[in-house]
Amino acid sequence: MAQGLENLSDKEYPGRLIIIGRDITGKNEVVIYAITGRSASSQARKMELKDDAIWVEPTDEEALKKGNIDLLVYPAIIFSRGIAVGNGKQTTDIKTCLGKSQNPTEVLELALHKWDYEPDAPIFTPRISGCVLPQKKAALSIIKRAPNGSSIRNIFEIPLKTGKGKMISTYGGEDKNPLPAFTGEPLDVDIKEKKADDMAAAVYDALLPAPGKKDYRVSVVSVFSGNLNSNEYEIYIINKHERMGR
Repeated sequence: MAQGLENLSDKEYPGRLIIIGRDITGKNEVVIYAITGRSASSQARKMELKDDAIWVEPTDEEALKKGNIDLLVYPAIIFSRGIAVGNGKQTTDIKTCLGKSQNPTEVLELALHKWDYEPDAPIFTPRISGCVLPQKKAALSIIKRAPNGSSIRNIFEIPLKTGKGKMISTYGGEDKNPLPAFTGEPLDVDIKEKKADDMAAAVYDALLPAPGKKDYRVSVVSVFSGNLNSNEYEIYIINKHERMGR
């Protein structure tokens, strides 16, 4: 179990997850996005830095075609007057709203008011999102399906404390059908590392399955932001398909 990441290690299948916090030195805001997947189409993906965004991209076009490409390929993190992060194409709308408010919860409210949970019946995967502003303020959001089919919207302001982070995931962590959605407030995690590569490795290791269980890991990206105003970022990506056979 990765020290300080017990709330992640305890989850057999979290789906996709976001962690926002501050590193142990207190100098960097931290944003982590990770993907786990059960299906072949979900596994056939990687994360890649392109210009001002980290995209979720296919590793196998044919396998990806068996899933919903519109939900599987998207910008996960975008850098622009802050950081926007999400598990779908809503990330672009969050990026557009960065700079419209100095309140991170208002940014997410503006960006997400037209979005609902994902249309992937019968799972109806929650839509998770977040943002970090140059004013050193942050927020996380989850939009999930109510029993009557409407959208339940929750936005949480995230305190940025040295060595601490908050985590939200699409699923509660149990590997069963139907997959239970994440419930409650964002979970506490410790950010014990001083570098983006070490933090990415810690999260990737925390997602290691128990003996005899399937390895659902797909990709992890860790971003350390030294100065959001000047777009100074340290970025490290781990893609499972690049580690296969090592």
